[in-house]
Amino acid sequence: MRYSTLGSSGLSVSRVCLGSMTWGIQNTQSDANEQIDYALAQGVNFIDTAEMYPVPPNGETYGDTERCIGNYFAQNPERRQDIVLASKIAGPGFPYVRDNSPISGSTIAQALNDSLERLQTDYIDVYQLHWPNRTTPHFNKHWPNHIKPSSLDVAKEKADMRDILSGIDTALKSGKIRHWALSDDTTWGIHTYIALCEEMGIAKPVSIQNEFSLLHIKDWPFLIESCVYEDVAYLPWSPLAGGMLSGKYLDGAMPEGSRWTFQQRNGLFRDTPNSEAAIRAYCDIAKRYELTPSQLALAWCDQVDGVTSTIIGATKMSQLKENIEAFDIQLSSECLSDIEATLKQFPVPF
Repeated sequence: MRYSTLGSSGLSVSRVCLGSMTWGIQNTQSDANEQIDYALAQGVNFIDTAEMYPVPPNGETYGDTERCIGNYFAQNPERRQDIVLASKIAGPGFPYVRDNSPISGSTIAQALNDSLERLQTDYIDVYQLHWPNRTTPHFNKHWPNHIKPSSLDVAKEKADMRDILSGIDTALKSGKIRHWALSDDTTWGIHTYIALCEEMGIAKPVSIQNEFSLLHIKDWPFLIESCVYEDVAYLPWSPLAGGMLSGKYLDGAMPEGSRWTFQQRNGLFRDTPNSEAAIRAYCDIAKRYELTPSQLALAWCDQVDGVTSTIIGATKMSQLKENIEAFDIQLSSECLSDIEATLKQFPVPF
C-alpha cells in the first residue's frame, strides 16, 4: 500500500480510502467488520463515513453506518489508533436531521456530539461539511444555468461561513476533531474558506471530496489545481460512477442487491446513452489490457496528478479485494493513451 500526506494535516493516509455508505442497508454489521479487518490487513488506514449514511438515506436508518463503525471500535478498541477516521455533518435536505436546518456553529456542536456517541470514540480525525448550505454544481447541476450564482447573497453566505468556522474552531480546541474539511464544494468555496480562516486565525480545511471518475472530470484541472497549490488534499468519491464503470448495468441489467435496485435520492442521472457508450469503450480497453473494468477506472483515478486518496466502496468482499488490488496496477502509456482517446470522445457523458 502506498500513502500520501492529507493536505496540510500532516496525516499519512493510504491511497485507498474505505467508504462505508452501504453499511446498514446493503451490508450488515458482520459485513462491515469483515471489510474493515480486510482493508486494515491490506494497509488501508483511512475510513470515510457520514452521519446521513447509509445510502439511500432515510429516517429509520439515519446514523446506522456510524453505529456500525462504533460497534467495531467497541469490539476492537486497539484498532482505533490505526485508523484515520473521517465523518461528515449533513447540510439541509432532510426533515429528520435537525429539522432540515443548515450547517451552523450550533448545529456542528450537536451533530458532532451525536456522531461521537454513535462512533464510540472521543475524537474524529477529519470532520467534513457534507455539502454547502448554498446550492452548488454537483449531482447533475453542472450544466449552464442549472444553478444561478448571480442570485447568491455573497455577504450573507460569508457571514454564515464565519459562523460555521466558529463552530469548527470550538470543536478543534475541544479536541473532539483533529482537522476539518470540505465535501461537494467548489473552487470558490475552497478559497473563501481559506481566506476566512486566515482572517479568523483558524486552521484551514485539509481536504475536499468531490465526485470524480472517467465519467465525471469537471474538477480537472481548475479545482484540482487549486487543491495542489493550496495544500488541500483531493479525495475522489464515486470513482466507479455509482458502480456504472464496472459494466454491471450495461444493457439495462439490474443485478440483484445492487445499488440501483434501491430508490435513488437524485435518480439515475448518470445513466445516459453517452454514459453507456463510454462504459462500453472502457470495458473494451480493460479487456485489451487484461484488467477488470473497475480496476481500469480506479487505477486511472489514482494516477491523476493531485489525487491524494480515492474513496472506494463495496457490498461484497470479492468487490473489495478487486478494488484494492487496482491500486497496485500501473497503467501503461499505451493504455493511458487509449483511455484519453475515449475520454476526449465522451468528456461529459451525463
